[in-house]
Amino acid sequence: MIQKLFEKLSSFNETEAIALGGSRAGITYDEKSDYDVYLYVTRPIKEKDRKNLLTEFCGKMEIGNSFWEYEDNCVLKNGIDIDILYRNLDGFEKDIESVVKNFSARNGYTTCMWHNLKTCKIIYDKNGRLTALQKRYDCAYPQQLKHNIIDRNMKLLRYGMPAFEGQILKAAKRGDINSVNHRTAEFMASYFDIIFALNNLTHPGEKRLVQLCERDCKLLPNNFAENIYNLFNSLLCPADILAEKLNTIIVELEKIIEINNY
Repeated sequence: MIQKLFEKLSSFNETEAIALGGSRAGITYDEKSDYDVYLYVTRPIKEKDRKNLLTEFCGKMEIGNSFWEYEDNCVLKNGIDIDILYRNLDGFEKDIESVVKNFSARNGYTTCMWHNLKTCKIIYDKNGRLTALQKRYDCAYPQQLKHNIIDRNMKLLRYGMPAFEGQILKAAKRGDINSVNHRTAEFMASYFDIIFALNNLTHPGEKRLVQLCERDCKLLPNNFAENIYNLFNSLLCPADILAEKLNTIIVELEKIIEINNY
């Protein structure tokens, strides 16, 4: 069924390439794993045309969601979720170039799109552009990018005036639980961005990061997983306890940065 769906998606004149991402692009998926499908188009495909096509394959659909990227979120008739994300290949290429060639660091998740490109399974490529792009960026991790990610995100963790550590503790002292939760999520986004950069690894996204780091990263702070769990377990504790857990995570991260001359 999924192969037939791919064939029909590729029949749209606007379709330039189709790629499969997430676990389905590798070897770790099972029969219940979701499908993350990236449709690169030269111009938007009409919603009514997409809906007519997807009705044949899906029992439930939300067409044209734009909470993150522009996408159709569906459930196949076999009960498996499928998300179809629509992208412009020129814009995607410019985003990758900004990171890999121009060394632009972000507030967390800097290399996610590069990771998506490197690890996706190309299903259809009308003119070979996506394949060529994937080959072009199958390259060594730029050391200037590593430096920029570490510098920017360490400032966000502690050393910039608007650093997340200070924001978290200020919110904790006010008893603002929602703000503590929100700023801690941003803190961890910058933290993991540094971890992957230190290990010359592209960022795989927001899921299973502790397990992926333990599996793939040679450089990890002491008591890596324990310190993260301790931090989250302390979010509702008094501010002085939370401050201690934040300090431990930052200090242990700084140690491996210093040891490796970054």
